[in-house]
Amino acid sequence: MKKTALCPTDILLPHTDVAPSTWACVACDQYTSQPEYWEDVDRLVGGAPSTLRLMLPECYLNETEARVPVINQTMLDYLNSGVLHKAVSGGYVLVERSTHSGKRIGLVGAVDLEEYDYTPGATPLVRPTEETIAARLPARLKIRQGAAIEMSHIMMLVDDPLRTVIEPLYARRNSLRPLYDFPLMKEGGHLRGWAVEAQADLQAISAALEQLKARQGKDPLLFAVGDGNHSLATAKAAWEAMKPSLAADQLEDHPARFALCEVENIHDDALTFEPIHRILTGVKPEDMMQDWITCCQEKGMALVEGGGSQQVQVVCSCCEHTVGFDNPDGAIPVDTLQRYLDDYLRRHPEAEIDYIHGDDVLRDLASRENSVGFLVPPIDKSTFFSAIKQLGTLPRKTFSMGHAHEKRFYMECKKIV
Repeated sequence: MKKTALCPTDILLPHTDVAPSTWACVACDQYTSQPEYWEDVDRLVGGAPSTLRLMLPECYLNETEARVPVINQTMLDYLNSGVLHKAVSGGYVLVERSTHSGKRIGLVGAVDLEEYDYTPGATPLVRPTEETIAARLPARLKIRQGAAIEMSHIMMLVDDPLRTVIEPLYARRNSLRPLYDFPLMKEGGHLRGWAVEAQADLQAISAALEQLKARQGKDPLLFAVGDGNHSLATAKAAWEAMKPSLAADQLEDHPARFALCEVENIHDDALTFEPIHRILTGVKPEDMMQDWITCCQEKGMALVEGGGSQQVQVVCSCCEHTVGFDNPDGAIPVDTLQRYLDDYLRRHPEAEIDYIHGDDVLRDLASRENSVGFLVPPIDKSTFFSAIKQLGTLPRKTFSMGHAHEKRFYMECKKIV
């Protein structure tokens, strides 16, 4: 099973007495500029058991020291009190997520961290799609260290045009044991899940993945991390730190070696790729634009309004217009833009950047004083795997699999100790 990096595992779910609609919450890296979203979720959950109590929304990362011990204790409380129980033994969960874009299907299992490497230039079976920023890992490691369980918003993509891995299971989902079926909070859609435990099904999944791997020849890219790049990198870093303390017989099957994830076929019609926009705050728009023009000229690029071989839209309180680059220094528009923004932030420590899901949200935030927003074009998912092979990684926060309310909700859990 481990030859294809995806493994069956024991999966925990909340007891049937727990309301799933308040248990399941959206991924912690969403709504980072909208704390009111999380305040509303807190009111909805109240005192009920919830994944909200097992995670740290990233808008509260500055409260890590105070919140993490409470989170870790809550994990133990949920395990000891029976709030969480083993719902799947050595298997997978087949997932159907209904959103505005359709019914998106996936397979929840465990990724073998020995088959994943975020080192630039590495060619493992599982690869990141964006640059891993080392500075973003320590806060996440604090959360993972001391945690008894993990949830996951990691979504790995498989390039399966003939639909051989997940779709055959979905076609006969009515023969599988149902696990949950409920509406998600705050316009998140609907979630259904079925247990996949039969040996014949596990073998069929492994065989289909082996065939996809074999067709790629040398240095196959079997899985690309579509979401949760830094969460998977954190799990990898924690595992590497733990390995020296383990006996040889523990290395093979230690639960921390395997990270919970959901695999989706990039050819799923309901899987949409949305661009992640940028916003700078603490800047004067007219000064920043003049700086951008000057920097482009120094690099031999022309920043032209309405033209250029690559384009982005600039939004501020006074206007919205399209600018383009001639002779861009990046492979794709967001690459060219991010190179400039990184340089600008190095020279202007008073400015801050955030990454925003949704055109309307970006426009609203960019309309505020001393702010400039950048609407970037979407990536073509049909060329996604070839782009990863060619470029190695995309610029951080290049794309999102769906809008913020369509992101993965925490539902399943797995022990990591």
